[in-house]
Amino acid sequence: MSVDTATVRHIAKLARLQMSDAEVEALVPELNNILGWVEQLGEVDTDGIEPLTAVIEQKLRLRDDVVNDGNCRDAVLVNAPDAQHGFFAVPKVIE
Repeated sequence: MSVDTATVRHIAKLARLQMSDAEVEALVPELNNILGWVEQLGEVDTDGIEPLTAVIEQKLRLRDDVVNDGNCRDAVLVNAPDAQHGFFAVPKVIE
């Protein structure tokens, strides 16, 4: 597959990019090189190779799952516009 100037203009239109004629001409060989690399990847023999999610094995660093109350009520209520008796105070709503 190869890319020509009409294809580049069409892609730019779909991406809502405004490109000059010089930019379009410069992008044609770049896109053709990218497509060449993709075609080379398609030729690689991957039979018997399991898919990977990452190249490097990573282990998640998890903290202990401990239930607590947070013990930060006073620090949270400092930001409240109105706090009473350790709770957020809000106006009464009656319909």
